[in-house]
Amino acid sequence: MNFGTLQDVNTRGKTVLLRVDFNSPIDPSSNTILDDKRFREHIPTIQALEDARVVILAHQSRPGKKDFTTLAAHADKLERLLGMPVTYVDDIFGSCAKKTVRESHPGDVVLLENVRFAAEENLSLKSEEGAKTHLVKKLCSMADLFVLDAFGAAHRSQPTITGIPYAMKTVAGLLMEKEVKMLSRVFTSAPKPVTFVLGGTKVDDSMAVAGNVLENGTADKVAIIGVVANVFYLAKGIDIGEPSRNLIHSLGYDGEIEKAKAILAKYSDRIILPGDVAVKENDVRKEYSVDCVPKTCPILDMGSKSIASISNYLKSSGTIVMNGPAGVFEDSDFAAGTFEILRAAANAEFTVCGGGHTAAVIEQLGLASEYSHLSTGGGACIEFLTGKKLPAIDALEKSWEKFGK
Repeated sequence: MNFGTLQDVNTRGKTVLLRVDFNSPIDPSSNTILDDKRFREHIPTIQALEDARVVILAHQSRPGKKDFTTLAAHADKLERLLGMPVTYVDDIFGSCAKKTVRESHPGDVVLLENVRFAAEENLSLKSEEGAKTHLVKKLCSMADLFVLDAFGAAHRSQPTITGIPYAMKTVAGLLMEKEVKMLSRVFTSAPKPVTFVLGGTKVDDSMAVAGNVLENGTADKVAIIGVVANVFYLAKGIDIGEPSRNLIHSLGYDGEIEKAKAILAKYSDRIILPGDVAVKENDVRKEYSVDCVPKTCPILDMGSKSIASISNYLKSSGTIVMNGPAGVFEDSDFAAGTFEILRAAANAEFTVCGGGHTAAVIEQLGLASEYSHLSTGGGACIEFLTGKKLPAIDALEKSWEKFGK
């Protein structure tokens, strides 16, 4: 890591801007936060800054979404988890926010309003451009140091992620540091053999990861499940039925079929695909060999034989990277593939989960303690695993080079 961390700075008596990612599932009707995992993951960083005035920057959703709302409920949630008062200000950089920060004391925690209420935060800008925004200039004027801990937003090039580090001294928070260390281990010192399990509906992301880890030798095998597997079936010329074919078309993934063909042409011996699937037929689960799928039935899970064979293979892996479910696990009739694969993966010496729905299911199954790392960033984690340098990490490195040394 070529960036600074909390160990490299003295925060006593300082005013510290802390960018977190509290973006969470919310019930729009009651404004109730339904999952506080991201809050819990940031608590150690906030506690490590106990001798500073902590001014938290966070967002919830984005303009136009039903859950785009104020951070009042987030302040209440954080207050309960921290066990100490949190001052919520319904202002970002105006006179009210400035006055509250100015009158705070070391040990105080202030949560400013949803930063995406500021129009500039919703722009994708290079670091130099972000640093020139009114948002960044005003925020920087309030503080002595910036701590970037929002790994969940690390793939965004927004002013509070990449602009502030260009304008003032910035270090990574404990969560950011942990995420980078754990995910980097996949590429450097992961116990062999390494198996990636890529599923869910984000086919383009999974295709990019598969291509990267197969090409650079990070993965010994890649197991393809979920909707991603359906794209690979089409690439092999298998008729998966009209509903599943239409789903891929509606998601805009027709172009991914050619990418799957290219991957199969080069790495077919390192790709694991389920040989049987479960479909909904007359409202019940029925299983078929993948080349015998009824034309009118949607594929909603792996079949029992594939669940057993892939689970068995995973038990012999030293490292497993999980991303995405095997099927429609919300329906108990089609949850077996997802649940059993996650249970099998928990046996590996080193197991990483790419966040999102998969991490939620792992917690639901009571397996969280058996996984080496559950990432807080779905999109950021995936982009990291494609081998790209995340904008936030690039910004941290530039800031440390500019201000840290």
